[in-house]
Parts: sequence; C-alpha cells; structure tokens
Amino acid sequence: MKWTELSVLTTNEAVEAISNIYHEAGASGVVIEDSTEMEKERVDQFGEIYDLNPNDFPKSGVIVKAYLPVSSFLAETVEEIKLAIANLENFDINVGENVFTMSEVHEEDWATAWKQYYHPVKISERFTIVPTWEEYTPVNTDELIIELDPGMAFGTGTHPTTVMCLQALEKVVKEGNSVVDVGTGSGVLAIAAAMLGAEKVHALDLDAVAVKSAFENIVHNKVQDIATVHQGNLLDTVSEPADVVVANILAEIIMTFTDDAFSIVKPGGLYVTSGIINAKKEDVKKALVGSGFIIEEVLMMEDWVAIIARRP
Repeated sequence: MKWTELSVLTTNEAVEAISNIYHEAGASGVVIEDSTEMEKERVDQFGEIYDLNPNDFPKSGVIVKAYLPVSSFLAETVEEIKLAIANLENFDINVGENVFTMSEVHEEDWATAWKQYYHPVKISERFTIVPTWEEYTPVNTDELIIELDPGMAFGTGTHPTTVMCLQALEKVVKEGNSVVDVGTGSGVLAIAAAMLGAEKVHALDLDAVAVKSAFENIVHNKVQDIATVHQGNLLDTVSEPADVVVANILAEIIMTFTDDAFSIVKPGGLYVTSGIINAKKEDVKKALVGSGFIIEEVLMMEDWVAIIARRP
C-alpha cells in the first residue's frame, strides 16, 4: 500500500495542535523530530538513555510528520491541513517557519521500522514500559510491568506527558477506585490504573484505531476484567461518577470540558490533566478553577505540564 508522508517544520508550541489537525484529517499517529533533543541534559533517573543520531533531527525548530494513504481525495485533504495549520496563528499559536513538504512511501518501509528505537524503559518509581516484542526481567519485586504495542495508535508511554500522568496516577489512585481515562490512545494509563488497584476503569477514545489498540493492550496485560474501552468523544460515554479522571490530550480541548469533568469527578475526587505545553499552563489552571476545581499540584517535565486538581 502506498502512503504519503506529510511533514511540516514548525515550533514546539504548535506540535500538539498540528498533531490534532493530522489526527482529524485521518492520520493515526505522528512522528516528532525536535531539534533541541540533541542539546537536552538528561538525568538517568529511571532507565537507560540511548544514543541519538543528529541526522534524525532538524537543524532548528520541530518537524511533525504524519502519514495518509494515497487516494483520490488526498489533494483536498492536504489543502485543508495546510489551511488549518496556517489558521493556528489566529489562536496565538506560533507555527514558526511552517514549511510543508510531501513524499511518497511504501508501507513496508516504515510500518515496523520505528520498533528499533522502542526499548524497555522505567518511567516512574514503579512502572516500566516494555514493548511486547522484547524480553525483560523485573529489577524490583514491586515493579509494575506494562507490556505495550502502540500499533497505529498514539502513545508508546514514554512521552513526558504520559510519564507525568503515570507518576500522578501512582500518587492518587487507591484500592477500589473508579477511574476514567479520556483519550486513552494505546491504553497505557487505563492499564496503569488497573494495576494500581482501581476496581473499575472506563477508557475512551474518539479514534476507532486507538480503541482497538487499547483493547488489545488491556487484554495482553490481563486487566480486561477491570478496564473497558469504548469509542466516544470526551466524556460522552461516561454516566457514572469517578474517583479519578485522567485526560492526556490537547490543552485547548481540556479547557472545553472542565465543567463536564467537574460533574463526573466525585466530591473529594481528583482530575489529572496533561498534554499541556508550558505556555498554556495558566490558561488550563484558570479553566479548572473556573469550573470549581482546586489545584493541588503542578508537575513539569521538559516543556510539558501535568496538573492534579481536586473537586472539593
């Protein structure tokens, strides 16, 4: 099968918004190549640091790539994507150089090539993410192993926003809790909540590909009796209150349903949000407080933010 690689040179600020534009256009995942990756100082706190190849990164800015199947509608879709990216400036999102390119690739060239960069990594005090195709021996007796195959869904579990959500869930999920995971992607947060002792986990995602991937990962990690996954938009499929709600999605989207989240979180319960670029931190905090939440803790990793908020 032939695919078209879409590539745009932009800024870190615009990465999440452009990723969402790609997603709405039909792409099931993105590739992010950040020029600052080579310069970052990394603390080997939980796992190994792997050598980076300078040739894999742009000289400046961030390149965001996505893949769409070649079809008769591709030209129109590409034009809509270009317009949507240019329109981000109207929302005060700096898109930088906004250099857009296209190239044709064959499925066998890239569908599994990324696996060579995905290895077991300890990302919190207790959690280690292990690709399903790799062997791993636990280091500690209380280590929680999540075996993950993202497939075509977004999320290997190692992005800073996911890492912070996992660290937050370690703090807030208690035995017997009910948990809702909004925008579950590969299902990693839902699996984590189940492993931490949640009695019931309701995971949901708008993308049918993500729902399928999350279901397969939930079954593979043997938590299907606790965690279920549904296709749905935000909290539309949630009817029962939850002790903990977690949403690792775009800041712009988080701010659109803080009232709905407040109504779902039980009094005294917690709402964990991430996918928030630092520039949007205060906006999200304001939206959460405006809906009635109390900000309990703000986590930061690189240029990303996660917020733990409580319903009084």
